[in-house]
Amino acid sequence: MKCLYYLTPTLDNTRKITDDLHKVGISDWFIHVLSKDESGFKKDKIHSSNYLEQLDILRFGIFGAALGFVVGLIIASLVDSAKPFGPDMPNIVFYAIIAVLTAFGAWEGGLIGIAAENKKISIFHDDLEAGSYLILIYAKKDAENSIKNVMEKQHPEAVLTAIDPSFYNPLSALTRI
Repeated sequence: MKCLYYLTPTLDNTRKITDDLHKVGISDWFIHVLSKDESGFKKDKIHSSNYLEQLDILRFGIFGAALGFVVGLIIASLVDSAKPFGPDMPNIVFYAIIAVLTAFGAWEGGLIGIAAENKKISIFHDDLEAGSYLILIYAKKDAENSIKNVMEKQHPEAVLTAIDPSFYNPLSALTRI
C-alpha cells in the first residue's frame, strides 16, 4: 500500500475530490486531509487526519525505545557485574530492567514526539500555513491507477506532491515530487 500526497487550494476542491474518490470505491478510512484550519471538515463530511499523521509520536517513540533498550542493557550489565543483591540473582531481574527502561524510553520518546510535527508532513508546512489542503490517499496496489486517473482527469487543480511507498514506516524519508 502506498500513500499519495495531493495539495489542493480550497476546501471546496477537497470536498469534490473526496466525493469523486468515494465514487470509485475509496472509503474514508483511506482518505485523510490535513489543513491549518479544519473547521469545515465536519460540515462537509471530510475525514480529517489523525495524530499519528500530524505528530511525530511513532518516530520519537521508536528512537526512545531503542535508547531505553541500550541504557537497559548497560544498567543490567552493571547490576550483573556489581551483584548488589548477591550472586544468585535470577535472570528475570535483568530482563525486567531492560523491559522497564525500554518501555520508559518509548514513553518519553512519544511525549517528545507529541511536541514535534511529523517528519513526513513537515515538508508541506509552508503550504499548509498558506492555507492549502493536503490530502493523504492510502492506495492499495489495485486501486492506485484508478485514483491517479480520477485525480488527473477530474481534478487538475490537485497537485501530486509526493508518493510514499512505505507509509507505515515512520523512519523512512519522504521527498516531494
